[in-house]
Amino acid sequence: MDIVKELSKIVNPGRISTAAAVISQHNHDASYHPEADPDVVVFPENTEEVSAIVAFASEHGVPVTPFGKGSSLEGHAIPYEGGISLDLGLMNDLKAVGDRDGYVVVGAGLTQFQLNDALKKHGLFFSVDPGAEATLGGMAGTNASGSYTVKYGTMRDNILDMEVVLPNGEIIHTGSKAVKSSSGLHLSGIFAGSEGTLGIITELTLRVYPIPEATVAARAVFHDFEEAVTAVVTLRTAGLDLARIEFVDADSVTHVNHFAKTAYIEQPTIFFELNGEVEHLQHQLKRMEELLKPFEVVEFLAETDQAAQERLWDARHNLAYYYIQGAPTKQMLVTDVCLPISELSAAILHARRAVDESGLEAGIVGHVGDGNFHIIAMADFADEKEVAAAKLLHEAVVDYALAHDGTCTGEHGVGVGKKRYQSREHGTAYDLMRTIKHAIDPHGIMNPGKLID
Repeated sequence: MDIVKELSKIVNPGRISTAAAVISQHNHDASYHPEADPDVVVFPENTEEVSAIVAFASEHGVPVTPFGKGSSLEGHAIPYEGGISLDLGLMNDLKAVGDRDGYVVVGAGLTQFQLNDALKKHGLFFSVDPGAEATLGGMAGTNASGSYTVKYGTMRDNILDMEVVLPNGEIIHTGSKAVKSSSGLHLSGIFAGSEGTLGIITELTLRVYPIPEATVAARAVFHDFEEAVTAVVTLRTAGLDLARIEFVDADSVTHVNHFAKTAYIEQPTIFFELNGEVEHLQHQLKRMEELLKPFEVVEFLAETDQAAQERLWDARHNLAYYYIQGAPTKQMLVTDVCLPISELSAAILHARRAVDESGLEAGIVGHVGDGNFHIIAMADFADEKEVAAAKLLHEAVVDYALAHDGTCTGEHGVGVGKKRYQSREHGTAYDLMRTIKHAIDPHGIMNPGKLID
């Protein structure tokens, strides 16, 4: 069968490609996982085209792998069984803004950066902010989150409705524009985080929020690692109205200074953000300073200047790329465990010991306000010793998290890199997940090899 010829009956041939350059753009993502070529890349413009493509693929047993920006850290977008790479980048419309109701309707190919740029004139913003310029469909696929999760929740918490193309080509909606519902099964919750294994998300209705009256960013620098980690838990459990609280270890601050040309003190640091009314922020800052008095704080500095705040958060969001720039011959492995706040201090200290024992160039950072932290480790994947050290480091951190009521992934998703932990983490519930997968996708064409066997 000539796949390109058949697809040309559905989609304009100009939006179908087997060119080597296009194939190479769709055979990898931002992870260390091996590349794999799709047979063809297709660029649909609307849901009806996606439906027809997927129905064709289902009929002929052709694998379909959705592609957004390729920013995944776990191999989600890599088509290991060939077939169709379905690039949703052209489906990037902002279709509606419900100013009074606090929602937007967007195409799955729109990025969160593009959405927030468009929302500024409405006095609104979308809160889920992973560091990468990810598409909103991809973010829903992994149930992504970011630094604002501590206040506004994850991607799943901010989805009102999704338009999804099922493996047989049928188009469904998973919710409505109502902010709550007790009707039916929570389909949005099932498809968010399904990583393209149950269907293709083509459109989303998302919660958006008024831009706060005022924002204050602050950073607290500590003499040692353990003090900083303990302070995080103290602040998180004190009832402060934190919008963001991020931990950055000394090695990571050094990378920030080198590549962002900042001059932060190179010791363990916590970045914070508070937002709301000015009087409320002043009270919260005073309370924060009181809570930090028992600790050996080297520096506590609040930033109200917008440019200074943007520099601070840009530095945090770009940290992974600074590690890559610092070790251009190596690849990046990022852990993503999440634990209850009560377990966080011990977990990060355990991770620090594991990093030291690994001998790898690595740092620890994280959205610690919700118990999620990352080890960013650089390894030469041509060096067997470094590969072994990276794998041992990853295993040690995940083993600890699962033994202490945590999860192997807080926001990056499972993909291929964490699939081996699923049965251990979920027990017999994993069997139910497999039943759902096989019922919805009996031919196994949807992003095969990811998340669920």
